[in-house]
Amino acid sequence: MTAVYDNKALSRFELEAEGGVAFAKYRLAPGMVVITHTEVPRELRGRGIASTLVKGALTLIRAEGLKVAARCEFVAAYLDKHPEEANRVE
Repeated sequence: MTAVYDNKALSRFELEAEGGVAFAKYRLAPGMVVITHTEVPRELRGRGIASTLVKGALTLIRAEGLKVAARCEFVAAYLDKHPEEANRVE
């Protein structure tokens, strides 16, 4: 697995894993990043890749001094399980 990166041209955070690409689509709003959809290739599901993707995306967002608005069920569930990330949520 590689590191999570921000593919600004496609407005999504990406993580390459085992020949596939998992991604979290987003849109920008004043002072925040709104994550709208997370997707992992079917053959890679159930391996924690989506959690790794979201954690990496949150780290990148924090480095930019922005907050997160979770409009994706997976991201919302991740944040519920990781309250230490709550300081970055809108």
